[in-house]
Amino acid sequence: MREDLMLITGAAGFIGSAVARAALHAGYPVRLLVRATSPRRNLAGLDAEIAEGDMRDRAAVGRALAGVRWLLHVAADYRLWARDPDQIARNNIEGTETVMGAALAAGVERVVYTSSVATLRVDPATASSDEEAPLAVHEAIGVYKRSKVEAERLVERMVAFQGLPAVIVNPSTPVGARDVRPTPTGRIIVEAARGRMPAYVETGLNLVDVEDVAQGHLLALERGQVGERYILGGENLMLRELLGEIAELSGRRGPRVRLPVTPLVPLAHAAEALARLRGKEPFLTVDGLAMSRNRMFFSSDKARRELGYRPGPYRAGVASALDWFGREGYLN
Repeated sequence: MREDLMLITGAAGFIGSAVARAALHAGYPVRLLVRATSPRRNLAGLDAEIAEGDMRDRAAVGRALAGVRWLLHVAADYRLWARDPDQIARNNIEGTETVMGAALAAGVERVVYTSSVATLRVDPATASSDEEAPLAVHEAIGVYKRSKVEAERLVERMVAFQGLPAVIVNPSTPVGARDVRPTPTGRIIVEAARGRMPAYVETGLNLVDVEDVAQGHLLALERGQVGERYILGGENLMLRELLGEIAELSGRRGPRVRLPVTPLVPLAHAAEALARLRGKEPFLTVDGLAMSRNRMFFSSDKARRELGYRPGPYRAGVASALDWFGREGYLN
């Protein structure tokens, strides 16, 4: 397998760059599909071929797939808010359709499609959800979740009716180095480390080191069953636990004030209105608050059992994130 070319989309991003590094370390020859306008910080030092092109450009994707045996489609628009919400939908749905169609045309032997736990239903109590609880489009909160659900269903249909040789992976909430933008979770880490999160809402999440997610992608490529989905998660914990961990690592006092969600909703609307004027994504969003009403706990037992997936402690990812954010000036 190591002698055959792999194409990775989204390699300039957070998860994509971790996947690219893991693939190169494993000995795969790698080509990276990168938009001409994408920052290249995460590509520095990588011994990989660069193919420029947008994932919605079928001709560019087709050129990038020339001679490729393995495709890891990691690229996605991971935003909970945008001035033009349709842009998120177009990137995630049309981009996936374009890349998967090009993969079929190119005769790619195996595809790993990066979905998200956002496509899975969460239990309103504390139980951990698994791969057997897919979310319907009308149940999804916000444009990001809806777009990921639609994109995953699109891949499933192409597997069933067109023979697309795709395995689906569903990362939970990755943390770690090279979160350039940063992601919504990365922003929580930055704000908490700067002492700007004195309170919290009572919500839960599943946190995982991004390096473990990257290894999970390679395991899915080598051992996953076509048409199956695998949660690539880590540990379930409450948000207050995460904030306490960040405070301890940053030498700060952890938040002790618990806030109810409902009174924060008008503030979120105001933050989004201001963001539309400034063109900058707000920290507090209506969709984010709606999601926080549930404990987003997940089980990776299937990936452990069938792929040999073995994630380490989430704390390693948090420490790595804080170290990287500090070195890059995000915590100033």
